[in-house]
Amino acid sequence: MNNLDAVFVDIDDSYQTFLPAWKKHLIFSGMKQRNKPSHLSVSKVMTIVIAFYQLGY
Repeated sequence: MNNLDAVFVDIDDSYQTFLPAWKKHLIFSGMKQRNKPSHLSVSKVMTIVIAFYQLGY
């Protein structure tokens, strides 16, 4: 498993607990939130962002 795979697994594990808590917070706070389906999961997007910064861009 290369470094990018390990980063994705760590991010995905943390988002599995974070996202339900965040959605619950949004419901109770009354904040409006767009709920448009995406082809990429939040974990995949965050992995791309982290890889972008690790490459020095």
